[in-house]
Amino acid sequence: MRRRLILSILAVVLVVVAVFGVSLVIVESRTIENSTRENVRSEAVRLVSTVESRLMAEEQVTKESIGVTTSKDRIVRYIRIDLPGRPSIEVGHRPSGDVVEAQETGAHGERVTVQASRSAVRAEVGRTLLIILAVALLAVIAAAVLAVRQAHRVAAPLTDLAETAERLGSGDPRPRHRRYGVPELDRVADVLDASADRIGRMLTAERRLAADASHQLRTPLTALSMRLEEIIAMADGDEPENRAVVKEEATIALAQVERLTDVVQRLLTNSRDPRTGSAVSFDLDEVVKQQMEEWKPAYRSSGRAIVRSGKTGLRAVGTPGAVAQVLATLIENSLMHGDGTVALRTRVTGNQVVVEVTDEGPGVDEALGSRVFERTVSGHNSTGLGLAVARDLAEADGGRLELLQQLPPVFALFLSREAADLDASASG
Repeated sequence: MRRRLILSILAVVLVVVAVFGVSLVIVESRTIENSTRENVRSEAVRLVSTVESRLMAEEQVTKESIGVTTSKDRIVRYIRIDLPGRPSIEVGHRPSGDVVEAQETGAHGERVTVQASRSAVRAEVGRTLLIILAVALLAVIAAAVLAVRQAHRVAAPLTDLAETAERLGSGDPRPRHRRYGVPELDRVADVLDASADRIGRMLTAERRLAADASHQLRTPLTALSMRLEEIIAMADGDEPENRAVVKEEATIALAQVERLTDVVQRLLTNSRDPRTGSAVSFDLDEVVKQQMEEWKPAYRSSGRAIVRSGKTGLRAVGTPGAVAQVLATLIENSLMHGDGTVALRTRVTGNQVVVEVTDEGPGVDEALGSRVFERTVSGHNSTGLGLAVARDLAEADGGRLELLQQLPPVFALFLSREAADLDASASG
């Protein structure tokens, strides 16, 4: 790139120097020739006037009396004064070849001839041309020096920006905060630094999400799988009726474990490569129904109920397994820390669908408020990771999890609506 910049600048300078140089040579050549003609004619007029005044005063006409001497100009002139009945007066050497000549005749018959050699005029033009060429050469040299400096000034920041982009691509998201004094390049540097900050935050969030999900789910799921496998094995020795019930319940539980394990695996995969997103359009009723069926036995054994209300037939955009896990976290929190009936309500707001989970318990401590989603923050001596992980799961799908009301507690999961569902609502 440096070479291209240097060649481009030099090409522009050479064109400008050539155009102005040729124009200047033409103008100077004509100026010198016209100036020589005018000087020759003026000299002839002056000499005729001087000789005529001498003759009228009956004074002697000589070189000295009329002020005719060898010219001090670069273009040497030849002067001849012809007087009636008197010898001619000559100054200088008669030029050979082509000449510039002017003749003037006075009232008493005197005639003055002034000549200048065109070769002298051409020599003067040649000297002027040399001066112009010297100036043009200096201009080209100065332009070359400036071109090299400017090319370095432009190319060096571009090389540095390329290295920054390559470093971002290699997984180092630290911003460099370098600026170069060129508005366009500084704008690119601002964008790269902002991208570095954003990538760093994304990587931190993804890694934290993967670690939390692994810590929160993988260990209990493994233990639960082992326990369920033992139940299936032990069911072979029971009575036929009990054995069938045990196997059926254990099979359902294993299916749930496999689904939750798949959620964890997907979260881990997405954290390693964000491009492998799995957000799809899905039937929200199916996810809500599946969660209620899974949690009804636990609520029944606790003497409580879980009910559902609101709008049905909604389709949302997200990862069904992740949405199910968020709802499971909210339902479990209501079971562990709430009281009374737990209600799931689905509704629509704008271009989003909302699933609200509420219970009749004491609610969220006023001192906690929205901090209930922060890590290690808990009002019930728990780890404080459950709601934090649920919030991260929701945000990973483009949704959000909020605490709408503290008493009674109302948690709301916001998800994007399917485009076709939006069009149908608009037409309706």
